[in-house]
Amino acid sequence: MVSNSRSVVLKKPIEMVRLLATSLFGLLIGIFIGSTSTKYGLTSISISSAIPFISKVEIPANTSAPKVSLQSCSSGAEALPSGIVVRETDLYQRRLWGKPDEDLPFKQKYLVTFTVGFDQRYMVDAAVSKFSKNWTILLFHYDGRTSEWDQFDWSRQAIHISARKQTKWWFAKRFLHPDVVAPYDYIFIWDEDLDVEHFNAKAYLELVEKHGLEISQPGLEPNRGLTWQMTKRLGNSEVHKITEERPGWCQDPHKPPCAGFVEIMAPVFSRNSWRCVWHMIQNDLVHGWGLDFALGRCVEPAHDKIGVVDAQWIVHKAVPSLGSQGESLNGRAPWEGVRERCKYEWQIFRERMNEADKEAMSRTSG
Repeated sequence: MVSNSRSVVLKKPIEMVRLLATSLFGLLIGIFIGSTSTKYGLTSISISSAIPFISKVEIPANTSAPKVSLQSCSSGAEALPSGIVVRETDLYQRRLWGKPDEDLPFKQKYLVTFTVGFDQRYMVDAAVSKFSKNWTILLFHYDGRTSEWDQFDWSRQAIHISARKQTKWWFAKRFLHPDVVAPYDYIFIWDEDLDVEHFNAKAYLELVEKHGLEISQPGLEPNRGLTWQMTKRLGNSEVHKITEERPGWCQDPHKPPCAGFVEIMAPVFSRNSWRCVWHMIQNDLVHGWGLDFALGRCVEPAHDKIGVVDAQWIVHKAVPSLGSQGESLNGRAPWEGVRERCKYEWQIFRERMNEADKEAMSRTSG
């Protein structure tokens, strides 16, 4: 009896030691996982019975600094049950009567926007005719004239948003949030002064998908003055993604303006690329100058995912309509002040991007 009692007493310290050792081991492993996941961005942890508490840690091959996540832990919906939360919306117009689930027998897959003044209505009407019922039509009005567009049948089904003397990038930042346009596979953000005689929207998207383009534009007819060679239509190809520019203009043949580049005149964005580009648009830089040189940050590799569709091409009429909305100061024409603002905004955008890059690099190296 004494021997048995002694045996029991001796086992308890041994079990206590084992328990403490196991707990200490688990604590050390937990600390290791926490520090490793912070440093390397672990993607998964698999747990089985090979070793108590943990058996496998998978670390991705790319151990570079993680990109900044734009998803916030605090969405404002924390007090609600998840089943009632609707994080995205849409631009589909609904009835005032009937059953909600019968409102939309057909949902458009694509969105096209034009920033317009009433004086260019006939060019816009011709452009809209190139887009089938599979496109939602959205007009941004910079001259305040909206109801007059109802002379066109399609206008009565279109969406109209009006703010006097505002640009398309001002409108896009405020009304094309990625969570608003999420239902659309592609978003066209176009100027009003485009000749689309040789353009077909359905055929255009077929080529975009065939060549894997995330950001694109139609080729520009080369008979008119062009700023960039990249946007010039090539007559012997469906799509081009790279070009040769003037000597000294391209330090890297895979960087803008020789590749990874389209202009802000008639860009087309995939849903995913627009989610990135929207965040890059600055609230106060309304003309968007410089944005085209930064689009490559939103797709990888940019020189393969950004391109110009030659087989579906347009002509830019270069009507200085919005430029005339400026003010005449010190004897200068209204368009001169607008152009000066454009150039100044481009300078500011470059400076902000450079500062943002430096700040990101300092955080990474720190």
